[in-house]
Amino acid sequence: MKRRNETEVTEFVLTGFSNFPDLQLVLFVVFSLMYLASLSGNVIIMAIIWLNRSLHIPMYFFLSLLSFSESCYTFVIVPNMLVTLLLGRKTISFAGCVTQMFFFIGIACTNCLILIGMGYDRYVAVCHPLHYHLMMNRRVCLQLGASLAVSGFFFSFIETYLVFHLPFYGGNRIDHYFCDVAPVVKLACPPDQNTEVVILALCTIFILGSFLSVILSYFFIFVTVLRIPSAEGKRKAFSTCTSHLIVVIVHFGCASATYLRPISSYIPGKDIMVSIMYTLVTPLLNPIVYSLRNKDIQTALRKLLIKEILNWRTGRIHALVL
Repeated sequence: MKRRNETEVTEFVLTGFSNFPDLQLVLFVVFSLMYLASLSGNVIIMAIIWLNRSLHIPMYFFLSLLSFSESCYTFVIVPNMLVTLLLGRKTISFAGCVTQMFFFIGIACTNCLILIGMGYDRYVAVCHPLHYHLMMNRRVCLQLGASLAVSGFFFSFIETYLVFHLPFYGGNRIDHYFCDVAPVVKLACPPDQNTEVVILALCTIFILGSFLSVILSYFFIFVTVLRIPSAEGKRKAFSTCTSHLIVVIVHFGCASATYLRPISSYIPGKDIMVSIMYTLVTPLLNPIVYSLRNKDIQTALRKLLIKEILNWRTGRIHALVL
């Protein structure tokens, strides 16, 4: 990003929640609790999946990837936001802003692509059950997971380059609590409408393309399920897809509301509220949905807790005997 040496802007000021000076401490406590709940929930899901061999199947491999990606996703944004709320430090360097945007977009895009991978996994499981273990073996899953991450960060590199290739002179107040695309682009001087159109087009292609890919998978799934003669068979087939669909709708709903519109229509107060949805609420929703609706996760968690309690009791008895 050589543009940094050619501009007067060396740092940005994140205005964030400065319009609510009396609520800084309250917001800090609320957001901290949400962040800890999200982080601990996703870590628990990862631990359950990796410690329970019965869950070492493609569906839970992608779920663990999503939980890991969500944990990284919140780590890029939320800690800095909490520091700003608690200490009032609102500046971020030019390089720090570039880095934050790159990783934020990269992980967000990877999340969308992981949802495509999860949809494809369910498509193969329902529509091609006899070839499932061949089409979704360990090697295929690892290669698919790696390609999703590379693709997400490749898109992020293009998007971040387009944003920070713009000229920044004088204005450095970002009306947001992190370096998001729209509020940063609005600081460009002079504005570059061509770049804004390209950014909007790329976001539209990526978000709509990802969403339609998931919907296409579920279209074939629903067609196949409707052909199942027994009601019980239909129920089981649909039950494995419901949780995923809920997460998909929330993810792409938030992404569409934020990025599928002109940058000029950015409204700080309204868009900050939407951003809270996809930086705090959505990562928290993932473990809640999968833990409450997935019987395998519930059973594995129950067994893990029972095992730990028995180990603790055995240790206490052994200590008393000694």
